[in-house]
Amino acid sequence: MFQHNRLSSELTFFQKIKNLDYILLFSILLLCVISVFVMYSTDGGQILYHTKSHFIKLLIFFPLMIVISLFNIKFWHTTSYFFYFVIILLLIWVSIYGLKASGSQRWINLYFIVLQPSELMKIGVILCLAKFYHRTKIDDVNSLMNIIVGLTIIVVPIILVLAQPDLGTSILIASSGLIILWLGGVKIKYFFISFVTFLISLPFIISFLKPYQKLRILTFLDPDRDPLGAGYQIIQSKIAIGSGGLGGKGFLKGTQSYLDFLPEKHTDFIFTLFSEEFGFFGSIVLLLIYTIIIIRIIRIGVISRSNFAKLFCFGFAFAIFIYIVVNLSMVLGLLPIVGSPLPIMSYGGSSMMATMIGFGIIFSAKINHKQTIS
Repeated sequence: MFQHNRLSSELTFFQKIKNLDYILLFSILLLCVISVFVMYSTDGGQILYHTKSHFIKLLIFFPLMIVISLFNIKFWHTTSYFFYFVIILLLIWVSIYGLKASGSQRWINLYFIVLQPSELMKIGVILCLAKFYHRTKIDDVNSLMNIIVGLTIIVVPIILVLAQPDLGTSILIASSGLIILWLGGVKIKYFFISFVTFLISLPFIISFLKPYQKLRILTFLDPDRDPLGAGYQIIQSKIAIGSGGLGGKGFLKGTQSYLDFLPEKHTDFIFTLFSEEFGFFGSIVLLLIYTIIIIRIIRIGVISRSNFAKLFCFGFAFAIFIYIVVNLSMVLGLLPIVGSPLPIMSYGGSSMMATMIGFGIIFSAKINHKQTIS
């Protein structure tokens, strides 16, 4: 074991590059290229603000992903708690001094980027819980104290994110955290008890929702109750996706988006635009790329020797899956509109940064998959 650890830590730069998962790397790169063309379409077939900004962010964050992958997986294990607490401090900072826009206070102006710390917490909570359960003995996982600690790691950032308010991101953070609890060995009965408790307290929770959040739930249940107001987005999204048919209307020929019927087409509704232009077959290809990415991440988790790397890989794979499912369900009218970006495809610097950091740690796990962590 010692020899494996020593050899893994002494990998040369070229050995690390050789050990990258090139199927995963190519799939991510392909997704980046597709996202640039789709963003170009959202700008009406011109290289305008969103296209330029999205392309520049890819030029920054894709190399950042490679740099992060070159760090030993032990580094991410060592710094997990620190990473988590720094983001907690950033969330507290946002609640006091953050930028306000559209009734929300979610951002910090760092001049070179307007940072949304809640996006980074999607990675932070997985890292923190992966380290916590890596060190927790299987016999102690279901002790009251360990369950309370695990839930606290999840609940604290959720409270801070809900205060912004940002219901969508808080749901995604909760989903990512809960899967790590399950993978860590927490018994199913505790999830069942929690779910029943949640259902019982749902009326109480709804009473604390903002008016626009309640309206989104009502709109989800009946979009036609306000077709020109709250239900407009989802109605137009369904029309656009349906009009794409099997083969789509063609690149730069999406009428719903070009005639500005489709709001937020560069962020939450990017899949709607893509589906209208490339149709059912194009959508299947896009989902196939995401499927390959998720499968490769799971494979890296399977071959990793350290429990920390396994937990992070499985947790991040599930997180990517949930982000995709929530976004697609949202634009298809299967879930209320909660504000969930499609990984890499949607416009947004903080979301892309968090996703690329996550991928970087995954590549780090692959490069150091023979290494154990005590």
